[in-house]
Amino acid sequence: MKRVIMVFFLAILVFIVLLAAQGNFTYVGASKCAMCHRTEKQGQQHPLWEKSKHATSFQALSSPQAATYAQSAGVSNPAENEQCLKCHAPLFNKAPELKAEGVTCEVCHGPGSEYRKLNIMKDRELAQKNGLIIYPNEAAIKKQCLSCHENAHGRSFDFTSSWEKIKHPVPGK
Repeated sequence: MKRVIMVFFLAILVFIVLLAAQGNFTYVGASKCAMCHRTEKQGQQHPLWEKSKHATSFQALSSPQAATYAQSAGVSNPAENEQCLKCHAPLFNKAPELKAEGVTCEVCHGPGSEYRKLNIMKDRELAQKNGLIIYPNEAAIKKQCLSCHENAHGRSFDFTSSWEKIKHPVPGK
C-alpha cells in the first residue's frame, strides 16, 4: 500500500513539474508535428491521429447525436459550451485557433513551440526540458486518458482496447 501511495504522489509531482515547465511554450498545431511524424521511420503518428476520433472530436460537437445529448443535459450549443470543449477541444481557451483540431498532439504532449525543432527532438532529455511531455509508464498515460474518458456520457471506458487503437510509439524506442 505504501508503494502505491508513493507512486501516486510521485506521478503527481512529475505532472506538476511538467506543468510548470510549460510556462513559456506556445502551441503550434498538428501540422507542425506532421512534418516529421508522418513517416514510417517515426511510426506514422500523424496519419494515425488523423484517422482517429481524437482528430474529429470538435466536429463531433456539431453532430445530431451531440445535439441530442446536449439537449438532455440542458446545453444549447455543445460547440461553444466549456464543459463539452474541455474534452472535445481541450486547447479552446489556450490556443483558440487550434480548437478545430480537437484532441490534437499537444493536448497530451505539451505545447510544441520549442521541442519541435529537429535538433531538440533528437535529444529526448532536451525535448522534455523544452516542453515535451513523455509519460513514464502506461499508468500515467491511462490517467491522462481518463481525465476525459472516465464515465464520459455515462459510458464505461476500456483503456486497454482504446490504447491499442491509438498508441503511437516511435519504432525501436
